[in-house]
Amino acid sequence: MPKARITVTLPHDIVSDIDRRERNRSRFILEAVEHELENRRRQELLASVENPHQQSEEIAEAGLKEWGDWADDEDEDLLDAEAGRSVRWSPGRGWAETD
Repeated sequence: MPKARITVTLPHDIVSDIDRRERNRSRFILEAVEHELENRRRQELLASVENPHQQSEEIAEAGLKEWGDWADDEDEDLLDAEAGRSVRWSPGRGWAETD
């Protein structure tokens, strides 16, 4: 993967602390940034699940078969409404099978 050189300004005590723990500052900072980005992705995903887009809730409330009925005739091969299990979205519970 191509690399980019950047300049980051950190307090001297932080740099000293990094140097005590790791010989390669760049690798240490890369790992810390990757870790933080992963945490933020998880937070964004949780926020998305806790506050789904209104259209997603409408589709979930309608159910898969009804959503399939809304699909254009051109998209008939997109899904088989009779295959799989019937599920319904319940706020606070998430997806659950229906009888």
